[in-house]
Amino acid sequence: MARDINDIEREIERTRSQLASTLDELADRTNPSNLADNAKEQAVEWAQDETVQKVIGGIVAGIAVLVGIRFYNGRKRKSQLKELQKLLANR
Repeated sequence: MARDINDIEREIERTRSQLASTLDELADRTNPSNLADNAKEQAVEWAQDETVQKVIGGIVAGIAVLVGIRFYNGRKRKSQLKELQKLLANR
């Protein structure tokens, strides 16, 4: 059974409309501004996760301990050098 020309034209118009809608959606999704906004939202959600905050807190605490140890060792080394200089000066 042959299709009516009007049916074919309506189908073509419906397909064009669907294609235009799909292209508009793709253009919206790939808009750099929208991509940046989506990335920002995901980063904020990730940073607000309790587990992530605990891990970051642990890393910060570890770095603080390492800096403290380095500072303590530096002061200890300076003290030892001064003592050594005194001993050498008294010879």
